[in-house]
Amino acid sequence: MSEAEGVVYIVDDDPALRDAISFLVGSVGYAACTCESAAELLRQIDESRPACLVLDVRLPGLSGLELQRELMARDSPARIVFVSGHADIPKAVRAIRNGAVDFLEKPFDDQMLLDRIGEALAASAEELRRRASRASLDRRLGGLTERERDVLRLVIGGKTSKAVASALHISVKTVENHRHNIMTKAGVASVAQLIAWATEANGAEPG
Repeated sequence: MSEAEGVVYIVDDDPALRDAISFLVGSVGYAACTCESAAELLRQIDESRPACLVLDVRLPGLSGLELQRELMARDSPARIVFVSGHADIPKAVRAIRNGAVDFLEKPFDDQMLLDRIGEALAASAEELRRRASRASLDRRLGGLTERERDVLRLVIGGKTSKAVASALHISVKTVENHRHNIMTKAGVASVAQLIAWATEANGAEPG
């Protein structure tokens, strides 16, 4: 999934600014969705697509920083570019520490905003790709039998087929058959790829 498939959500209570930013992002080919409040954004956002929020700090109801915390709690893949009409260093620092791409003071340079939106969409797209990859890995790991998991755990621990056979009280041939089945299910062609797959799929070893 690429950032080109994403959506820029403009969240600001100033309709003129919403329209201006919407026109700007539309002029370079991004899809735009305008929202006048955090509550409206939470109703509208599609978190299956790369998303960038151009988010005002001061909003009616939930503030921009409160919305950021809500999206963090939801583990949203969306990325945020804050905009504010008031220079506020502590708020900017807090926003960046919580993962915002940038904190721009109004009036901002159009190209700078577009650059940050591009960065945000790219980061959101990469996060969605990472999650899809992890979900695929988890599905394949979940397809292993209990015995295959036992074999895999020992293989990624550096055990030879003979050592695995001894530990599990089975023949070397049976170990090799299990390893072949595991590699087929994992879609890998070598033990090195198998170890990398298992490590990525479950952190250290199959649970």
